[in-house]
Amino acid sequence: MAKKTRKKASTQTVRKIATQSRTTKTALPQAKKPRAPVKAVVSKTASAKAEQTHVLSEGTAAPAFRILRDDGDSVSLKDFAGRNLVLYFYPRANTPGCTLEAADFTRLAPQFETLDTAILGVSADSQAALQRFRKKHDLDIGLASDETLAMLKAYGVWGQKSFMGRTFDGILRTTVWIGPKGKTVRIWRNVKVAGHAEDVLAAIRSAFS
Repeated sequence: MAKKTRKKASTQTVRKIATQSRTTKTALPQAKKPRAPVKAVVSKTASAKAEQTHVLSEGTAAPAFRILRDDGDSVSLKDFAGRNLVLYFYPRANTPGCTLEAADFTRLAPQFETLDTAILGVSADSQAALQRFRKKHDLDIGLASDETLAMLKAYGVWGQKSFMGRTFDGILRTTVWIGPKGKTVRIWRNVKVAGHAEDVLAAIRSAFS
């Protein structure tokens, strides 16, 4: 009789321990499975656009702009409606290459005028720097500043450059010929200064002949 009692007590003890074990397992918080890393999805079109250095194409409408001239007045694309406009973008006023380019366009300005063509040089320089530039070299062409970089980026002329082993962002020397109806006629990229103003004049003159 005592053996049966002990056996019954032993069975109850095992059941009690098993019940406690199940209760304990249920009460413990379950560890969450780590989430798979989220991959950024970029469309092929967006990726291609991001890799483009130049976003403007010949035959397309030129991006509208309004920026400040060196004299403090503003200038916009609409101001040249009905005329040809040569927009030339240069890195920095009073540097050798930029000075030569401005001097060449100034020298040929009367000939551009006979072709009903205005000239506007654009950089990211301050107005004060452009005023000094004009005065020092007696420049007789339009000069304007885009310190916000908005226009420069819209025309695709702000990008990565390298010089003497150093990489940096800056203006890519570029010239854009915009026709009387506001469309881009021709784009000169990676401009070499020597003889460039003459090349632009010849291209416009041939269109009139």
